Amino acid sequence: MDIALLTAAIIIIICIMANNISSKIGVPSLLLFLILGMIFNKMYNFNDYVISSNICTVTLIFIMFYGGFGTNWQVAKPVAVKSFLLSFIGTFLTSMITGLLCYLILKIDLFESFLIGSVIGSTDAASVFSILRSKNLNLKDGLASLLELESGSNDPMSYMLTVIFLGLIGKTIGSPLSIILMLFKQIVFALIVAALVSYLSSFILKKIKFAINGLDTIFVFATALLSYSLSAAFGGNGFLSTYIVGIVLGNCSIKNKVILVNFFDGITGLMQMILFFLLGLLSTPQNILPASSTAIPVVLFITFIARPIAVASLLTPFKVGLKKQLLIMWAGLRGAASIAFAIMVMGSNVEGIHYDIFHIVFFLAIISILFQGTFLPLIARKLSLVDSNENVLKTFNDYVDDSDMQLIQITIPQSHHWVGRQIKDIEFPENSIVVTIERGESTVIPNGNTTIEKGDIVILNAKRTKYYDMNLKEITINNNHSWKDKELKDLHLAKNNLVVMIKRDGGTIIPRGNTVIKQNDIVLLREI
Repeated sequence: MDIALLTAAIIIIICIMANNISSKIGVPSLLLFLILGMIFNKMYNFNDYVISSNICTVTLIFIMFYGGFGTNWQVAKPVAVKSFLLSFIGTFLTSMITGLLCYLILKIDLFESFLIGSVIGSTDAASVFSILRSKNLNLKDGLASLLELESGSNDPMSYMLTVIFLGLIGKTIGSPLSIILMLFKQIVFALIVAALVSYLSSFILKKIKFAINGLDTIFVFATALLSYSLSAAFGGNGFLSTYIVGIVLGNCSIKNKVILVNFFDGITGLMQMILFFLLGLLSTPQNILPASSTAIPVVLFITFIARPIAVASLLTPFKVGLKKQLLIMWAGLRGAASIAFAIMVMGSNVEGIHYDIFHIVFFLAIISILFQGTFLPLIARKLSLVDSNENVLKTFNDYVDDSDMQLIQITIPQSHHWVGRQIKDIEFPENSIVVTIERGESTVIPNGNTTIEKGDIVILNAKRTKYYDMNLKEITINNNHSWKDKELKDLHLAKNNLVVMIKRDGGTIIPRGNTVIKQNDIVLLREI
């Protein structure tokens, strides 16, 4: 036991160090994890696919949960329809086209061909997130959000297809009716469990004060496990349930949101390390080259035929431009989920699988890391789709502006007590300074002797407060919202609620009692 713990600790520490070294030597960190696994394979000769399959399930739970929890729904909402079409129908098309090409060209058995397509059908959320964040690569027209949402939500479809074709090969699924029944159970029970767990956990996080700091993090950790295991116990798709719970909790007003997201960011990084380490640990060097004769055509099928067809067929009706479609096609990285599903297939011990699916995925993961991941930023720039004016982290729930200062605009009415006074005689808030005064059509650069006049717009530079325990809830005012066209004083808010800001037409309004709320406003509500 002590030796196992010591070995695990050493592996994790080496992986973390490798992650830091990778950026300096220009080698993707995931490739280093894989190589490290291969080195340990020489030392320990580990080949237990059953234990590895269970480990993979746990790692995917947290990768899926974080895929939802870290998503900023307000930013992702405009591209949600396209993203979910790609993640469900797109994954289905990609898997089926890849499988059909394997059957027609490589002459692999029909069900095994579709099993290969299913295992590699989903894109890798963790890799996409990592590239966008590490390169601070924000894409124009919500493409970063689209890729994030697609890659975070397409694993459940790939998992369902993998289970179906494993069942068909192993003859545990026979009739079309049994397939329909299984799909029904997978989706319906996943949705029911997700709804119940989301409601109860969000209620607890909002209403109950935990006795010890940090217990809320442990509670959310346990919630992620519960959402999977409860759904799976009833025959539902645990990964789908986990993802939905992650989205709901990540976008409701709970305390310590940034701390929670950063915690799960670290957990997801660890899970990704484990998956790629396992890929190397379970690999057999002498089997890699023989598998490449199948793997190389499969890589070409999915990268240059299957995914492009799926993307074009789903996004062309939305009039998405060719450049954007090309980038989305290239961004279909394969990694964590494909590795996990390949290990699950090997651990299932189903008879009738004749091809080395594990080493096919091994080869595919390396190609995806080295080529697709490495060249994604370059291709985005060549297609002129990089938005240098926005921060990609706004796509994620842990976004906090880097600047420690903020500008405050104050309009001076006739009754304001600053009117007629010089700046040197006014007591401004601590750690603030007047940086400019807009007066009519002119701009005044102030000094201590500058006098404030009626109608001036005074711009203060003040130190930003980072108070993460403040619950701010965003409310989008649609056409049917009860607040639409009402003054703030008529809203009858709860005693401990306060509207602190309104976003309107790209600008910001500091509200007063007579401020009228309009359609498409985004209202920030302070809750206690």
